Amino acid sequence: LAREGRTMVLVTHEMKFAREVATHVVYLYNGLVEEEGPPEQLFGAPKSERLKQFLRNVG
Repeated sequence: LAREGRTMVLVTHEMKFAREVATHVVYLYNGLVEEEGPPEQLFGAPKSERLKQFLRNVG
């Protein structure tokens, strides 16, 4: 899709999949954006305490 200049929005709870295929990740909490950025940032150095806790819980 990227080579064709297209965008796909995907909603998932599968963090491994999101980390592997996404170029930008948005973490929602209660329907609101809690944190967003490239996967390396969100999974490697999350800023939000809620996101840190979520990532610990999903392993």
